[in-house]
Amino acid sequence: MAAQHVPPSLPSPSPSAHIHVFWHDGMLGHDTGKGVFDTGTDPGFLDVLEKHPENPDRVRNMLSILKRGPIAPFISWQTGRHALTSELLSFHSREYVNELVEADKTGGKTICSGTFLNPGSWDAALLAAGTTLSAMKYILDGFGNIAYSLVRPPGHHAQPTQADGYCFLNNAGLAVLLALGSGCKKIVVIDIDVHYGNGTAEGFYHSDKVLTISLHMNHGSWGASHPQSGTVDELGKEEGFGYNLNVPLPNGTGDGGYKYAMTALVIPAVQKFKPDMIVLVVGQDSSAFDPNGRQCLTMEGYREIGRIVRGLADEHSNERLLIVQEGGYHVTYSAYCLHAMLEGVLNLPFPLLSDPIAYYPEDEAFATKVIESIKRFQERSVPFIKGV
Repeated sequence: MAAQHVPPSLPSPSPSAHIHVFWHDGMLGHDTGKGVFDTGTDPGFLDVLEKHPENPDRVRNMLSILKRGPIAPFISWQTGRHALTSELLSFHSREYVNELVEADKTGGKTICSGTFLNPGSWDAALLAAGTTLSAMKYILDGFGNIAYSLVRPPGHHAQPTQADGYCFLNNAGLAVLLALGSGCKKIVVIDIDVHYGNGTAEGFYHSDKVLTISLHMNHGSWGASHPQSGTVDELGKEEGFGYNLNVPLPNGTGDGGYKYAMTALVIPAVQKFKPDMIVLVVGQDSSAFDPNGRQCLTMEGYREIGRIVRGLADEHSNERLLIVQEGGYHVTYSAYCLHAMLEGVLNLPFPLLSDPIAYYPEDEAFATKVIESIKRFQERSVPFIKGV
């Protein structure tokens, strides 16, 4: 990437003593079943049916690595809660919430492809939403600067009136609206899950108070539940035009490409937007070994993203940062990548954990060209980036 001009990085933030992790055991009660990957189907000719990728084991490992891994001294624990219906209605329509409540009462249903509301799922979804709201309120009330909402089911695909991609309620979106209602003027959501954060984008598509930035695999729409394509020209509408920035990255982008995208696109946009709250939406399905993604991030890539976002929080939001868990389906490596990302957020001087799978080959050249083309598009098309 030496031939490209890279904007200067942020100054290194000072180390922070603790991350306040919000969790509730009830979220393990969401049983997504078994089948062929995420379909829930048994073709009849397989001896072994695998667990749905969004299963409790992946979160159990995240939980245990934070409790017993070397990062444990830097973690404090808080208990989550159920969200109230009135809180859900800040982001979701009453008709949609009623649909989910009725599905729960009647024993569950398949909401859309791969997304199953089974007995126990609605309770877990309410806990995921309420736990994320509690984490945001903890920051807003001044009890801590950095909070991590360790939740499932995930939320960033949930739109105001539509479930999608294993998601029922938009946990991060609800937290953003709580912050806006509590005095925050401008909020940035940085989403690094491997899939487009279409639900969050949809919820704020007409708002200039929330800048949504999504770095995702260039996967396009996957059907009626996910009509958004995640392309660069989905910029928002009306007052929100220019405040939805998509960074569709080529398959296999890797650590260097993600760092370049953060440096060339995310940092300048956030510096011009000047938010007073930052929300980092994380999915370890961008890792090199995830069964549900095609990117090549390793632990070091997540560690560097954590450092960059922490620097933005120090510069713009008075060190306040909410981290919300989304995907990540390699039961072991997702936990390791989470550990590394939080090391970066803490700005620790050296890694606490080595990578158990080690380096994955990547080719930065193509990703760099794509990122440069996105940058040129934004400089032509987005008013606040152009300075208009």
